[in-house]
Amino acid sequence: MTDHRNIYLKMKPLTEARRILMDAFPAQDRLAVETVDVIHAVGRVLAEPVFAQMSSPNFHAAAMDGIAVAAESTFGAGEATPKTLAVGQDAFYVNTGHVMPPDTNAVIMIENVRETADSQTNTRQVTIEAPVFPWQNVRRIGEDIVATELVYPRNQKISPYDLGALISAGIFKVAVWKKPLFFIQPTGSEIVDHQDVKTHGLIPGQVIDSNSHMLGKLVESCGGRAVRNVVIKDDLEQITIAIRTAAEGDSDILFILGGSSAGSMDFSRQVIADLGEVLVHGVTMMPGKPVIIGKIGGKPAFGIPGYPVSAIIVFDQMIRPLINAMLHQPDPPEQVIQVMPSKKIPSKLGVEEFLRVKLGAVGDTIVATPLPRGAGCITSFTEADGIIRIPNHIEGIPDNQPTSATLLRPLHEIQNTIVAVGSHDNTLDVLADLIRARTSRVSISSSHVGSMGGLMAIKKGLCHVAGTHLLNPDDGSYNISYLKKYLPDTPIRLVHLVQRDQGLIIRPGNPKHIQGIEDLARKDLTFINRQSGSGTRILLDFKLDQLGLLNSDITGYENEEFTHMAVAVAVLSGAADSGLGIYAAAKALNLDFIPVVTESYDLVIPEEYFETEKIRLLLSVIRSDAFISRVEQLGGYHTHHTGEVIWSNQG
Repeated sequence: MTDHRNIYLKMKPLTEARRILMDAFPAQDRLAVETVDVIHAVGRVLAEPVFAQMSSPNFHAAAMDGIAVAAESTFGAGEATPKTLAVGQDAFYVNTGHVMPPDTNAVIMIENVRETADSQTNTRQVTIEAPVFPWQNVRRIGEDIVATELVYPRNQKISPYDLGALISAGIFKVAVWKKPLFFIQPTGSEIVDHQDVKTHGLIPGQVIDSNSHMLGKLVESCGGRAVRNVVIKDDLEQITIAIRTAAEGDSDILFILGGSSAGSMDFSRQVIADLGEVLVHGVTMMPGKPVIIGKIGGKPAFGIPGYPVSAIIVFDQMIRPLINAMLHQPDPPEQVIQVMPSKKIPSKLGVEEFLRVKLGAVGDTIVATPLPRGAGCITSFTEADGIIRIPNHIEGIPDNQPTSATLLRPLHEIQNTIVAVGSHDNTLDVLADLIRARTSRVSISSSHVGSMGGLMAIKKGLCHVAGTHLLNPDDGSYNISYLKKYLPDTPIRLVHLVQRDQGLIIRPGNPKHIQGIEDLARKDLTFINRQSGSGTRILLDFKLDQLGLLNSDITGYENEEFTHMAVAVAVLSGAADSGLGIYAAAKALNLDFIPVVTESYDLVIPEEYFETEKIRLLLSVIRSDAFISRVEQLGGYHTHHTGEVIWSNQG
């Protein structure tokens, strides 16, 4: 069988790819017009101008509670020269919104009148001590809207406020642009529908289709409609039939999900080329590089990469602007702020990278911590607060260099974020959840760079809290000796969070019969390590030194992960036979565990933030019964001194 592969020979820069797309599909009159009831018009875009059918208000209306009068009858009234008006003849009681009585043109507020009675004629009277001018405290006909005037021009996007104005103007139906209809075709022999997984389960090699549903909702959020076809396996003929049928139907834009890369079973390019024309295959951006832009029957056709983050970036950078252009709407402006990366960020030359980052305000600085860069890591978008765009002509961002980030969340949320940097622990997830349970105003953002990385972040002023569990091999103590050495001049407090059991995570049933650290030198075992600078790595090196073992004796010593859960997943998947981590991670994935040590996991908090509202909230949660109960349920934790300040340094 011949291995046919797509090769990207002419990748385009993002700006050029967008220009090609917009030039190929000009917005004018691409969409039909439909008439809808005005109450269903919110979020729609007017295809024709709208003129008022009636005035608002359509009668002279009292704007205050009081008495309606002819203003001329009040002229000359004063404290020394009060005037008396007969109720029902010269003055008429009205409430706000009432029709003004005939021959009246002003309202005197009720608090400015004094009622009396004429004993001779037995009539009610009011006395006033100040005049009013014509139309004072009156809403005249057409004060808001005048019949026949333009209410909204074409291409106005209708808001809930606009709906009120339209109805007030007597407009009950409006002409709007039809929502662009997207045909979404998920493809791939490995792709399964989530409904099938509910019924039959998921087997190794299968991937649940999430992209088609996610993209459909993104389309709807921009004012479009989406129709999702059933998943089609990697079959050129079947995919071609589905796309041809959609192109000949009512669809305005065509999506082929998956199969846009250079694999032998990637058919998106061929389908688009056979049915129409390929305009672009490959854009110099990451994620999203394999995207295909084409034209079938005069309609835009996209080959969307299968990785979720790639699909999101392609949508944001190309498809959202196309929808806005079709609906005659401007691209919404991005909010860009200056941020300080928490560490050096390398990047590839020749590719514009969209790096997802967590953000938090530490003092006057917005700190940016990179999230996982893999295009398949959808959580790198769900957890992201912003995106740093690294241009294709530089090799990343060096230490201590501010850069720009586009916000994905409101700035006030970022300013109310507790920035935690340092060693990973599962209890941080419990903290994050319980803080959000207390208040929606404050959140915690934790990034896992190891214990030493956390101390360096404290030193640079780039975090509020650093998690640490650094063993002093000389006396078996934790953390304090490192704080004295690396942060001697930094006012800080050390808060004990938990003691936790650390040991070897192994597969269920211990099939390799691992007994302890000494077995890691066996040639039939593969190890998964934590990153350099982590407390777990320091513990491992200490134990190896005690046993007289070298790093080179351990197969897999150089293979690193950044969290205990990632180590546990590596063991669960068979990528490693063992890894050093906490008991809670092993328990969470039903793995076996060989205890090695019980260690202290503490939080380093700079003195300048210790009494802030955010840190007071953090400490209150740590000391709560709810936190201690949740932590103990994880297993392998001890909470006898949780929340205590165990050491401080005033610098």
